[in-house]
Amino acid sequence: MQRIKALTRVRHSLNRVWFFSHQQKTFSALPNYAANDDLQDQVCVEGRPKSRAAVLNRPSALNSLTTSMVARLNRLYESWEENPDIGFVMMKGSGRAFCSGADVVSLYQSLNEGKVEDCKSFFDSLYKFVYLQGTYLKPHVAILDGITMGCGGGISLQGMFRVATDKTVFAHPETQLGFHPDAGASFYLSRLPGYLGEYLALTGEKLNGVEMIACGLATHFTLNARLALIEERLGKLITDDPSVIESSLAQYGDLVYPDRESVLLKIETIDNCFSKDTVEEIIDALENEVFLSYDEWCKIALKKLKEASPLSLKVALQSIREGRFQSLDQCLAREYRISLKGITKRVSGDFFEGVRARLVDRDFAPKWDPPRLEDVSTDMVNSYFSPLNESEPELKLPTALREPYI
Repeated sequence: MQRIKALTRVRHSLNRVWFFSHQQKTFSALPNYAANDDLQDQVCVEGRPKSRAAVLNRPSALNSLTTSMVARLNRLYESWEENPDIGFVMMKGSGRAFCSGADVVSLYQSLNEGKVEDCKSFFDSLYKFVYLQGTYLKPHVAILDGITMGCGGGISLQGMFRVATDKTVFAHPETQLGFHPDAGASFYLSRLPGYLGEYLALTGEKLNGVEMIACGLATHFTLNARLALIEERLGKLITDDPSVIESSLAQYGDLVYPDRESVLLKIETIDNCFSKDTVEEIIDALENEVFLSYDEWCKIALKKLKEASPLSLKVALQSIREGRFQSLDQCLAREYRISLKGITKRVSGDFFEGVRARLVDRDFAPKWDPPRLEDVSTDMVNSYFSPLNESEPELKLPTALREPYI
């Protein structure tokens, strides 16, 4: 018990330090999931002397997550945490993506078939895994090589070590789909420097690996060409000491700086515009910047905002603002409410319309409801944040057993 408490203190301390800083396969005994052969193919396991690696393995779908994949991740991580022979855990993706987020097309199809409960189960399982990841007692290394979008960030950025590469592409494009940044996004985006989190959440714009480490989303940066060396080095470690793992990652790391075109060099403008209280005021501030400076970056940001769901923009802004003052479990509970209300069309069908327009029919002409920001009432926005009704239980996280951090 003393060791567990000590690990918890180390785990939380390291997360605070690193999150805010600008800074040969062998298989051993594992739980028997023989009945789920297809599932095992989608989340593979690499066993090493003192560590395990979960490999997201749906490369044709950019490793997008399904309910069964998240359920398997939950079981694996729980068993690895309890196994005293395992010192640390890794996660990576196969192909050109780490994880592109949820398989929203499958969710869309299930909802159209009336399988609402199946979709609710997905969000329940996903958010519970994010909480497990965020309170994990053992060091965790996420290799964010390639596309890392949506809840791909949620299942990795809560962990102790986040390794970005020159192939990393990070984004939260949910407002373009009539949804909201979820899976813990309101927790980590709200803790970025200044109002960068609001900018990323509302516009869905991308960051590269260098920008991720510069703003604190990643803890290490390396070239894609060196990943094999890093994995070989980590695979030989016989340790559960975070400092030893950190030294091994740093050994193959690179000292990098954002280029002159980086959005991070626009932080003063971002803070000036995205610190406003409302989406309308943010747009007015950007339009004023365009008028004064003719800055192409401002024009692109404006275009992104005007393409997004008006309702999603207002919900996302309020979610990020609330997240700044909440713990991880509180953020997940709020996001769960928003997600369930978003998929059940209680206020709007924008999630269905966004997925249809951008991923199914691909006409890229969503008909948002309401169509304009001025048509989105305060009551509509607040309804996404209100408690669920009696027939729908709130998200239940094991906060008594796993202490959340702020």
